[in-house]
Amino acid sequence: MTAEARLEVLARAYAQALGAAAPESCLPQALARASRPGPALVLGTGKAAAAMAVAFCAHWQGRVRGMVVTRYGHGLKPGESCEGVEVIEAGHPSPDSASLSAGARLLELASHVGPKESVHCLISGGGSALAAVPLPGITFERKRAAADFLIRAGADIREINCVRKHLSALKGGRLARAAHPAPVTTYAISDIPGDNVADIASGPTIPDPTTQADAIRVLERYDYKRLGELLPVLEDARLESPKPHEQGFRDDAVHVIASAATALEAAAAYLRNEGYEVMHLGDDLDDEAQTLGRRHAALAKHCIASGARTAMLSGGETRVVLGETVGQGGRNLVYLAALALELDGARGVYALAADTDGIDGRGDHAGGKVTPDLLARGAARGLSLERLLEAHNTYEYFAACDMLVRTGPTRTNVNDFRLILCEP
Repeated sequence: MTAEARLEVLARAYAQALGAAAPESCLPQALARASRPGPALVLGTGKAAAAMAVAFCAHWQGRVRGMVVTRYGHGLKPGESCEGVEVIEAGHPSPDSASLSAGARLLELASHVGPKESVHCLISGGGSALAAVPLPGITFERKRAAADFLIRAGADIREINCVRKHLSALKGGRLARAAHPAPVTTYAISDIPGDNVADIASGPTIPDPTTQADAIRVLERYDYKRLGELLPVLEDARLESPKPHEQGFRDDAVHVIASAATALEAAAAYLRNEGYEVMHLGDDLDDEAQTLGRRHAALAKHCIASGARTAMLSGGETRVVLGETVGQGGRNLVYLAALALELDGARGVYALAADTDGIDGRGDHAGGKVTPDLLARGAARGLSLERLLEAHNTYEYFAACDMLVRTGPTRTNVNDFRLILCEP
């Protein structure tokens, strides 16, 4: 098989994964199983929110009204309609003024449920930043600064969301509490390793098992110098988040309609059809990106030595410690850079790593690819992958080598997709 043919296998497997996790693939089935016709109030936040709203309106029997908020560029496509549901675009990964407006609007709508309306929340990854309402006693800027600090410090998503929930009037179940006593049904597309629905978009409809003390410990663990600014909120027991034992949540329902496993299973089926032995490395990996890349390179070398034609699949959300460094790349390019350096041109190994939302970090790319000649390509252009990795500027290397994966916004989000083909 030629190098071009192997790259095509990578691309097709990724496309199969995206298709399986798309709202139009997974939401209609969930609605058919779990819903009753009638007027509906739809609320939503996340990178998949617009596509979820379109699918909901196309398959719901009854009048629909409401609002969803998604990332800039992830809204409705030309010709699409979700009549009755307003679609707002806002900032991500850091919230902006549009996020504030969207959060306030969601709470307002939830507080005014019609007497015959059922309440449906469409939740997906990215929703934490897209809809923001600070608790009384804290400014928007201070709330945003704390989350941005934890992201750059390499905190995992559960730690970041624990803090967000305890600074927010929307997250940690507060959106659902605003709608109660009306029961709330949540349809979630999971971008969280382990699929804990309370962490998807910081769980705006899910009661929060974490505490204010947990949030303080997270900030102390990462030595957040401005913790004192947050203590008036984090030490006020009246502002503790809703808890699972609260009676108001008793009649709520939650359905996780797609996850990393959904995407990986679709890719695995395609790869087996292509004659590969599929090795599942896990759908919930949240290691530091460079560490995971080197570990997977060692596994790939072992597969090549064994003589088996193998496809190694994994998902989850790796972490990158940025500190104050300003560069361009993303966790998938960091993972691939470490993988390529550890492989050092090993023959027969091809890889793709990309975020399923179509955006890796802050760039215009979803991720990238590795081929056996990647280091040689860079050297021919006078580039050092090792140096650019240290500078957190991996984008420059993969762009120069024509090894970026660009999809544009996919309007789903089940986190990272990683595939390594081992062709002895």
